[in-house]
Amino acid sequence: MHCHDSGLKIEIPSDAKKIVLAGNPNVGKSVFFNALTGMYVDVSNYPGTTLEISHGKFGNDVVIDTPGVYGISSFNDEERIARDIILNADVVINIVDAVHLERDLFLTQQIIDTGVPVVVALNMLDEAERQGRKIDVDLLSDLLGVPVIPTVATEKIGLEELKKKICCARQGNIDHELQKQLNTLVDRVGSQGEALLILEGDPIIAERHGIAPGDKREELYIKRRERVNDIVSHVVSESNKGASFSTILGRLMIRPWTGIPLLILALWGMYELIGVFIAGTVVGFTEETVMQGMYEPFIRGLVSKIFSEQSVIGTLLIGEFGVLTMTVTYILGLLLPLVVGFYLVLSAFEDSGYLPRIATLTDRILSGIGLNGRAVIPIILGFGCVTMATITTRLLGSDRERRIAIFLLAMAIPCSAQLAVVVSMLAGMPAAYVGVYVAAILTLLVTVGTIMNRVLPGRSSEFLIDLPPLRVPRLNNVFTKTVTKSYMFLKEATPLFALGALIVGILNVTGILRVLQGLLSPLTVGWLGLPKEAANAFIMGFVRRDFGAAGLASLDLSPSQTIVALITITIFVPCIASAMVIFKERGKKEAAITWVTILGIAFLVGGIVNQLFKLFSGPKAFVSGGSIILVFLAVMAIVSVANKIIPSKTLET
Repeated sequence: MHCHDSGLKIEIPSDAKKIVLAGNPNVGKSVFFNALTGMYVDVSNYPGTTLEISHGKFGNDVVIDTPGVYGISSFNDEERIARDIILNADVVINIVDAVHLERDLFLTQQIIDTGVPVVVALNMLDEAERQGRKIDVDLLSDLLGVPVIPTVATEKIGLEELKKKICCARQGNIDHELQKQLNTLVDRVGSQGEALLILEGDPIIAERHGIAPGDKREELYIKRRERVNDIVSHVVSESNKGASFSTILGRLMIRPWTGIPLLILALWGMYELIGVFIAGTVVGFTEETVMQGMYEPFIRGLVSKIFSEQSVIGTLLIGEFGVLTMTVTYILGLLLPLVVGFYLVLSAFEDSGYLPRIATLTDRILSGIGLNGRAVIPIILGFGCVTMATITTRLLGSDRERRIAIFLLAMAIPCSAQLAVVVSMLAGMPAAYVGVYVAAILTLLVTVGTIMNRVLPGRSSEFLIDLPPLRVPRLNNVFTKTVTKSYMFLKEATPLFALGALIVGILNVTGILRVLQGLLSPLTVGWLGLPKEAANAFIMGFVRRDFGAAGLASLDLSPSQTIVALITITIFVPCIASAMVIFKERGKKEAAITWVTILGIAFLVGGIVNQLFKLFSGPKAFVSGGSIILVFLAVMAIVSVANKIIPSKTLET
């Protein structure tokens, strides 16, 4: 007979079993496949795709390999193929990586939920033991309801036992409520596996039976993740005995009592590198010595031979807001060294494996604002580029999380170029003033996130992330990532900076800029307490927030004015590129509401901070450590009260 049901044309004797290998990517399936099939292997293209499926004989039975997947649904060709083959299997051998048990058991439980007989090969136990990770195999087998065979495939350990246990494969334990839902649907579709996928909203399976796809995917995924987490908590124990230094350090990084001090230490090192050394020493040389001392006199002398500096064209090219002077100086002299420094640190975090550990550490904190630890990835990427970070919110588990993350990114996360200017302006200020800035931004982030978490319907998805081995960053990787991302910054920022400078220059030579300064003076001077020239920076901020921040750096501001200006421009509307992505991701109506709301919040919060400076009888009284703590605690108390008063629209577990 042929394996017609899955679409794959394989000759299978009538009395033979279809044994299917399934697992996540890179769990060692090929070693198991070779051990079972030996030299009797064939390869077929799956119909309608370019993907090759290996199959061979194990005795009188047929072994079929599947692509490495994290789930079986219709998200991509690999999942569709794995789904079809698994649903038609007589036995599924599920290979699970013992090091990443939390990740791999999600697929295991989903396969069990289909009702197909399963036997689990718990692979890479040697690596797990080297990391001080002990797994109770018997208890895992009891909780899953299927045989679990400990293996080290590369050493051929456990392979013979696995071969003997294939005949013992059986259906596993399924959640009682899920089983009841499946029973009501099985009579209509004839298959528990297809009933499960219809409940999970698989459109292809639903169409096959003329049934509307279900809407239970998020609910079932959350419950499955909770079940897997519960199983792992019972069967896994970790010990530092026999573990390497990097493993021990990696564990310390994700435990609050040790992870938070280590994170603070890492951020302090980042500040010392970017905020002190680069912002002070390097930028002092590149901006003042190279650009202002050498480049600007040269370019002014060159252009003035053709156009008078007082002419319209001369003013636009080499004037106060000149495209060839201010723009080039800001980009190359001020921003580029700081951006390179930031990407250098970020690339080191990524390559060392520290970034996902930060995500794990912050999971509980982020859950309070409707997100989970995975959201720290777009947040950290947002400190590089909010546009790129907005796109990466697609990795979040629900539309609700994406909505919250995109709003917070657009409102309170400064990109690398903007952060560079902010850090350079804060670098020479007393710590208390820096505390006011940080407290204001964090308070706003927590307040808005908490309110959105209470108001928006639905609930956040469970947190799941791989923790790669901790290692010393490879210099070539770090260098390549830094150069690539810095080049992308130059490529994106330069034309927008030039456009912004040109617009402001035209407004200046036509006199419109002075009119706008007058119109905005009640807001900038009266409410924010800034010089009227600050209006120029905010106008430039509509093009790019970092451009606006750079404009503030050229003003003569008092410490209190600097804090008010930086808070306002940090919260300011996202740059043009980010706004376009938000319109694409969230639609015109929601994006427009987001843009207008953030603009209002920026001036509201900046003005409130200015009024608090006055209320506390001047900046010196206000920035005392006790006052900062009292203000921050007061806002946190308001958030806590709001959290109780505002009815939650999140789903109950």
